[in-house]
Amino acid sequence: MEHPSAHPPGRLRTTPSWLLTQTAAHAARLVTAALGTRHARGYHYRLLATLAETGPASQADLGRHSGIDRSDIVATVNDLADRHLVRRQPDPTDRRRNIVHITPTGQRELVHLQHALDTAQDTLLAPLNPTDRHELVRLLDLLLNHHSKPEG
Repeated sequence: MEHPSAHPPGRLRTTPSWLLTQTAAHAARLVTAALGTRHARGYHYRLLATLAETGPASQADLGRHSGIDRSDIVATVNDLADRHLVRRQPDPTDRRRNIVHITPTGQRELVHLQHALDTAQDTLLAPLNPTDRHELVRLLDLLLNHHSKPEG
């Protein structure tokens, strides 16, 4: 983000794309710092949250459900397995692939990560009251859903 004493031109300060980009950069720093207190990264949280919500899954399915690229999913699973937060088991229907499970330790860590993430959200949204926070999330979700639709 820019230096606090910087004064961008007024037309930038009324441009939604610029405001979103600047806010997203600040949000990313807050989330990175918050998760870092638990020696975790965003991918760790996303994968644990996905497993907690959807249950055991193949690495390919985890990538699809969490939005983590296939090239990053193996490293993320390895990181979490090394910390005993997930475990791999052979798929009983296809021995060539593994099914990833969240462990009880992983469930507990997810609670800590969620708390860290919630704290970062509170810091990011500090100037907004609860009604404004809800409306911001609603509007951002509307934009994201609109732009995530497949073209056709």
